[in-house]
Amino acid sequence: MYTNFMYLGIDLGTSSMKCLVIGEEQEIIQSVSSDDIPLSNPHSGWSEQEPSSWITALETCFKKLSEKMNLSEIKAISFSGHMHGATCLDSNHQVIRPCILWNDTRSHQECAEIMKDTSVMDIAGNIAMPGFTAPKVLWLKHNETENFQSIAKVLLPKDYLRFYLTGEFHCDLSDASGTYWLDVEKRKWSQKLLDASSMSISQMPELCEGTDQTGVLKKDIAERYGFNSQCQVYGGAGDNAAAAVGLGLYDEGDASLSLGTSGVIFGSTKKFLKNYNDAIHSFCHSLPNTWHLMSVMLSCTSNVNWFVKTFDSSLNEITDQLNQAIQSQDLIKNAPYYLPYLTGERTPINDPHVRASFHNMGIETNRSSLIYSLIEGISFGLNDNYQALAKTGIQLNNIFVIGGGSQNENWIKLLASILDRDLAITEASDAMAAFGAARLAFLGFNKYKPEDVLSPPLVQKTISSDNNLTGVLKERFIEWKNFYIG
Repeated sequence: MYTNFMYLGIDLGTSSMKCLVIGEEQEIIQSVSSDDIPLSNPHSGWSEQEPSSWITALETCFKKLSEKMNLSEIKAISFSGHMHGATCLDSNHQVIRPCILWNDTRSHQECAEIMKDTSVMDIAGNIAMPGFTAPKVLWLKHNETENFQSIAKVLLPKDYLRFYLTGEFHCDLSDASGTYWLDVEKRKWSQKLLDASSMSISQMPELCEGTDQTGVLKKDIAERYGFNSQCQVYGGAGDNAAAAVGLGLYDEGDASLSLGTSGVIFGSTKKFLKNYNDAIHSFCHSLPNTWHLMSVMLSCTSNVNWFVKTFDSSLNEITDQLNQAIQSQDLIKNAPYYLPYLTGERTPINDPHVRASFHNMGIETNRSSLIYSLIEGISFGLNDNYQALAKTGIQLNNIFVIGGGSQNENWIKLLASILDRDLAITEASDAMAAFGAARLAFLGFNKYKPEDVLSPPLVQKTISSDNNLTGVLKERFIEWKNFYIG
């Protein structure tokens, strides 16, 4: 029988919500998910959700949890959530319009307007992108004037859940970093950035660290779902920072490389670093006096999924062909080149219009060489990301490879040979952000230091570079870059 020391992490994803409960030993006690959360695309490039759908998902998860356990035993709650979404409330705290999500691309013009004064990039640590919150709100000023004038508060998605549960307006620093209103180095709202999108500090929630208490559950909420009336609520984190806490990545140089639909390299640092010229994200971490850098490759394993679908292939075929290809220097040297930009690219070229392409195909090009060049091209794109991160001065220690692609050891060997460094494989579930949120509640409630309780990831296997591959791959990478630079 478990004691009454339990902690709940709520992860609001774009497509669903996960809730995960841990105990005093950080063991997972219960985990549930909601149904799919509806997504609306009213126009090309638009992506919106009704905040009421998040509450429905939350109620579903609470109901499922209550059927499995006594919710009164949960001492603290924290959050993870998809970043950048503009959830606008009026003076009566009512939602003005659907939330404009992170993957909405309508505000390119507003990004250019914000960056007319180039000094804003030094403050924000980033270039302004349509994904960020500020250009979305500026778009409202230009296109939905009445809605814009009604804004009393702008909340990020997870912080709307916090408001629903506590009645309080707070935002942790990792999530706030993605608004383009935060002075990321000084960890406070920037009046200059607010002015650039015609906003005021009064329209912002109060800033907090991920481990800060931000209130207690409202009495009616606690009674409705069976929580303890003194259940405390903590800051939480944006989804990537929360997942990093779940993995135990918080110290200087801790890093992960995610081979998912997109490719993300995440690195923790104890100081503010930036490289916005190469579209590196420079954000606060969810723990005090800690920051993190992220490179983002928009299409990673989605390239593999595209190839499988288009060429009537399979993951088994791709694995088998890659296994054979990396044994053949001749195949590698004569393979075509692949640019993996199916949906544009973020780091380092920041071009939403660039598209994928094969180059240098000849009469000798066959299915095997196309498959090899596909995986090589994705890996070269990740090396592009890695080199952009290195320009900040960050020193990455162990790089833990996670995501679906991490199961292919020969792909990891190819990556290790291109990066010319060891890569560590570790297990990471799709509930890692929810686990990280629960850990933040655990840390905050008990006032623990991260180093006391956040153990590093377990290394399942270390993959080293192959000396037989590094030379030829270095030459091919230079040639590969010429295709998008030239």
